[in-house]
Amino acid sequence: MSWQTYVDSNLVGSGAVRKAAIVGQDGNTWATSQGFTISKEEATTLIKAYKDPSAIRANGLRIAGTRYITLKADDRSIYGKQGSNGVVTVKTKQAVLIGVYDQNQQPGNAANVVEKLADYLIGVNY
Repeated sequence: MSWQTYVDSNLVGSGAVRKAAIVGQDGNTWATSQGFTISKEEATTLIKAYKDPSAIRANGLRIAGTRYITLKADDRSIYGKQGSNGVVTVKTKQAVLIGVYDQNQQPGNAANVVEKLADYLIGVNY
């Protein structure tokens, strides 16, 4: 399966997230939803936050130009909120999955979908 298929079918296609992306741990984008652009700087900042979340806890997290207040940040998952919208990011062995939800979706469902895809990818050494 292509990385784009994971974004289109497993993440956005689930209905639990509105936009999604998969970035490598080098900050390069592997696949993304149409019109959802994550800069290399944003990806790099996110990846660094898995080791040291102090900066995003203090200043928030920026994804695709939107600033989110950091709700959770550990070595596996980083969650953020901006009004009734939010972001769920999960690190795998080689990548980071990013799912954005809006007011029409449940944060718990979005987190569940992104976390389960991450579990699968970790299980197949990605």
